Amino acid sequence: MDRSTQIKAMASEQRLRVLHLLADPARHFAHQQSADPVEFGVCMSLIAEALGIAQPTASRHLDILRQAGFITVRRHLKWAYCQRNDAAIQDYLGWLSQQLFPGSTQ
Repeated sequence: MDRSTQIKAMASEQRLRVLHLLADPARHFAHQQSADPVEFGVCMSLIAEALGIAQPTASRHLDILRQAGFITVRRHLKWAYCQRNDAAIQDYLGWLSQQLFPGSTQ
């Protein structure tokens, strides 16, 4: 995994907000009717709406998160659905901890 892409992904308030929202999709996107937000993911247009930004801007943020491995994107018909990749986020946090605290058992 390209760590510089992951660092870039985490360096944005909007992208961190996306990860926060996707941590509990049942709570934040319960109104999604096209698919179960927990099982299938959250529609990109609903993420843009939750952030209060235009869909092209949201798509760019989501693409950076996807490139970093922090979300997965699944297409269905004309929509794209996003899910958080907690394993990749945990891996990044472990790596970051090792970089900041070498030799530590954190």
